[in-house]
Amino acid sequence: MKQQALGMCLTAILTIQLSGCGVLLHPERKGQRGGQVDPAIAVLNAAGLLLFVVPGLIAFGVDLYYGTIYLPGTAKTLSEEELNRLRTVDGQLQPEQLARFVSEQTGQTVHAEEMVSYPVGSVDELTFMLAEVQKKTSS
Repeated sequence: MKQQALGMCLTAILTIQLSGCGVLLHPERKGQRGGQVDPAIAVLNAAGLLLFVVPGLIAFGVDLYYGTIYLPGTAKTLSEEELNRLRTVDGQLQPEQLARFVSEQTGQTVHAEEMVSYPVGSVDELTFMLAEVQKKTSS
């Protein structure tokens, strides 16, 4: 009876510990979108995957969802030089250049005539606009 209780406690503790190692170890990383994977977090998540399949999958899922598996400051952003190549003389973005750049970076075909732009003044406004566009495209 004691061994069974000890086994259940150990399983519960390991499940909690291994579920989302990055969330537990680096909560300040929440919200990152992409970048280089932190090898330490990946190894801890993989250990959970090897020992217990479901908690390991949950750990990877949680860390990927929250972005805590990525090293800080490694996300890809446009450099000033790349941004300047996309602009015209008057400072406006060139749709054809932008479509080509996005196609090169993502491997997806993007056509300039199908692109739509929206002016936004804040991250909250951007989030709202993205949600609206997603609603329109999914319906």
